[in-house]
Amino acid sequence: QTITLRVHQFLPAPAPVPRNFIAPWAKKVEEESKGRIKVELYPSMQLGGTPPQLFDQVKDGVVDIVWTLPGYTPGRFPKTEALELPFIAGNAEQSSQAAWEYYEKNLKDEFKDVKIIAVHTHGPGLIHAKGNGVRKLEDMKGLRVRGPSRVVNRLIEALGATPVGMPVPAMPENLSKGVIDGTVVPWEVTTPLRVAELVNTHTTFSGNRSLYVAAFIFAMNKAKYDSLPADLKKVIDDNSGLATSKWVGKVMDEGDVPGLAAAQKRNNAIVALDAKETQRWKDAAKPVIAAWIAEMKGKGIDGEALVKDVEALFAKYAGAPQ
Repeated sequence: QTITLRVHQFLPAPAPVPRNFIAPWAKKVEEESKGRIKVELYPSMQLGGTPPQLFDQVKDGVVDIVWTLPGYTPGRFPKTEALELPFIAGNAEQSSQAAWEYYEKNLKDEFKDVKIIAVHTHGPGLIHAKGNGVRKLEDMKGLRVRGPSRVVNRLIEALGATPVGMPVPAMPENLSKGVIDGTVVPWEVTTPLRVAELVNTHTTFSGNRSLYVAAFIFAMNKAKYDSLPADLKKVIDDNSGLATSKWVGKVMDEGDVPGLAAAQKRNNAIVALDAKETQRWKDAAKPVIAAWIAEMKGKGIDGEALVKDVEALFAKYAGAPQ
């Protein structure tokens, strides 16, 4: 008999990850199962609910597979937050391999209710703002900036701006209505959401570490996975893990290229902060890491050990911080 897997996620089908990872992954699984697994794709929350509800949808078996951000449910996956701490990650391909290893070592208990297929990050996050934008740290003061998760919102606050948390699909409308003055996202998602048309400036940083990255999971309902015969479980397993996480990361990095090109085509200002100015931001961001470690301690979690793990794993794939 044919087993149907329904994949639910929040971005439009032409966005880089749905088009260049989820759809090819589905095709690969169908082919390797010799047609015994059929994968149905539901972009843009077509099966109902909101992006923050995706994790529970897959956990509860409302859908079979989701692609989502653990950070959309603040406080629920505390150890996962270490991946999102400031100026620790490299590019998406590097960071996604580190993220998978970090999951293997530290996150199996946080995600015990689902079958994890991939853990990854997006490429370097940057600041997209209206008007004259952000050309130095002081320019953050007074700006309302959208952030994706609790840790990133704390970073925005530490840098002097007012964080406004919201899932990424809500961002364009809030930018156009003036609810927010700017947003942090990687270049990759600016193309499907036409961010370059809604802002005037894009601020990037020096060195080989990102201002921040957000962590993502591609996860399957555990009961559905457990119900598969051994040979079909193997098909899912063969398309899970380090190589799969690296693949999504590479798609994220490749998706950054048209995002930058769209901003350049509109003659938006691309502000590249030099090493000296970037260091000022790094210094301003340090208390975010210290506060997170202290908060984890209060939950009985060794945050210091987790930060060391994350730094070592990112260094393994991205080299020493520069």
